[in-house]
Amino acid sequence: MSPLPYDELGYATTPLGEISLRRRFDRLTQRWVHEVRLGDEYLMSSQFNATELALARLGLAEADGEELDVLVAGLGLGFTAHEALKDPRTKRLVVVELVGAVIDWHVRQLVPDTSGLAADPRCELVEADFFAMMRSGECPPVDVLLVDIDHSPDVLLAEAHGDFYSASGVRSAAAALSDQGVFALWSDDPPQDGLLDHLRTGFAHARAEVVSFDNPITLGTSACTVYVASRPRR
Repeated sequence: MSPLPYDELGYATTPLGEISLRRRFDRLTQRWVHEVRLGDEYLMSSQFNATELALARLGLAEADGEELDVLVAGLGLGFTAHEALKDPRTKRLVVVELVGAVIDWHVRQLVPDTSGLAADPRCELVEADFFAMMRSGECPPVDVLLVDIDHSPDVLLAEAHGDFYSASGVRSAAAALSDQGVFALWSDDPPQDGLLDHLRTGFAHARAEVVSFDNPITLGTSACTVYVASRPRR
């Protein structure tokens, strides 16, 4: 019997809209795929995880120290957080996620590729609004801050997120970091000079890394951007 078009594994109504976790069999790649949708919009897919992995790898590679406190903003399918835990220097990982249902998906291990994430004793999954935490100064001090929530600084899931990508928002991110801290941000758009200028007001070093990966749907190459900034200015 042919697989169903998709199985809905989880569903919730959120401040951003209706969110769902789906599993489907992709006949092109001949594999089971897990996807998150917000309304009719695809947010993420397990077929495209290279950029989430790169966010963790690039951010942690920039960090000094043998024991690191890491914060991941945005849980999703868990690839960034899962990859961060592979670094032996990760002493503690806090993942801030707005939607409690997404946390529950991982507690129930509904995403096989990142199973075990919620059970790792170093990992704490926190239901909270990351952007509100940053505005209020309530973000816990960390060595590495990895952010993957909006599609890009110009394509936001909610208009209220926009101030985070301003010069003052970048400085709030820098204030949450240790003296040798690292901030890394995922974007689905090409590098933006304006954001790099903002990052350089808050950090001693900032760059944009273009991450290319094979696209099994187009049979071509796709790309995203990971911004990496280090050594907050005090």
